[in-house]
Amino acid sequence: MAGNSFGRIFRISTYGESHGAGIGVIIDGCPAGLSLDLDLIRRDLARRRPGQSAIVTQRQETEEFQILSGLFEGQTTGTPLHIFIPNQNAKSKDYSGWAELYRPSHADYSYAAKYGIRDYRGGGRSSARETAARVAAGAVARQILAQYDIKIWAYVKAVGELECTRPYWELDPSEVERNPVRAAEPKTAQAMEALIRAVRKAGDSIGGQITLVIEGVPPGLGEPVFDRLQADLAKAMLSINACKGFEYGSGFAGTKMRGSQHNDPFVMEDGQVKTTTNYSGGIQGGISNGMDIYCNLAFKPVATLMQAQQTINQKGEPVTLAGKGRHDPCVLPRAVPIVEAMAALVILDHYFIHQSRL
Repeated sequence: MAGNSFGRIFRISTYGESHGAGIGVIIDGCPAGLSLDLDLIRRDLARRRPGQSAIVTQRQETEEFQILSGLFEGQTTGTPLHIFIPNQNAKSKDYSGWAELYRPSHADYSYAAKYGIRDYRGGGRSSARETAARVAAGAVARQILAQYDIKIWAYVKAVGELECTRPYWELDPSEVERNPVRAAEPKTAQAMEALIRAVRKAGDSIGGQITLVIEGVPPGLGEPVFDRLQADLAKAMLSINACKGFEYGSGFAGTKMRGSQHNDPFVMEDGQVKTTTNYSGGIQGGISNGMDIYCNLAFKPVATLMQAQQTINQKGEPVTLAGKGRHDPCVLPRAVPIVEAMAALVILDHYFIHQSRL
């Protein structure tokens, strides 16, 4: 099975299934001598973990992890860093009735078509459970990026039709962790939470948008023409379960503007090149220009519903799927730390690539 590794210098490989013994990540390219703060890894895993509030899946996983290699006396050794997260609360029996059918909009059929076999317990490798390994790796990357004063944060911009219309620079990042939705605007967060609760009560699900902000990125990161910085960010984000769209800077809104409105004029501020506007989203020609990088990500509604759906079984016969188990009515609150983690992996990898040519 290909496609389990990401990055070039700071490179990760993840493994494991939703209902297997556990999941994990092997990080290659982590510098030696990093005093690894395990509590920061625990913090980010706790932000992603199931069961953290009433509006997410109630599967209970502590996300306690083990470091199996690459760490000695609290410091990284420069050898592969191996983080293992055991599965502690899998309930495979919830999926026993679904072994012979294909759940609508899941990876059941596509996995079976590709491999001739599939793990139906929670989706196996296609489950979002795999993203815990990415978050653990991202927490390591963030600790390295902090040494270069690079800050990454994300928030829920929209749930369904409810949207925070204020731009990110008018919002307070500290508000994100003060509500279970992880929105950055308190009043909007309350309305979003109420909407998610109503959708859950109806046995349905809902999607929305997440905004990602990366501050402090120096100019020069990105490898044109095929490994442009925005291209790698897009690949990283679209590799996340349920992510259906990516735009950076002005995105699709820029198609409605004239060039005279959209161009970002250059100025000098405190001896540094800046732009008076940032419709480019901090990236020009596939290379960072020193301004904030910001992106919007679209997430679809969760495919598993607590209501009857029509589908077919492996014989092609029509059947009715009855929803059961523990599932998120909305992926957005738990997707925020995943988005941040993938951004950290991309930026750190590009930072090391850029440094390698100096």
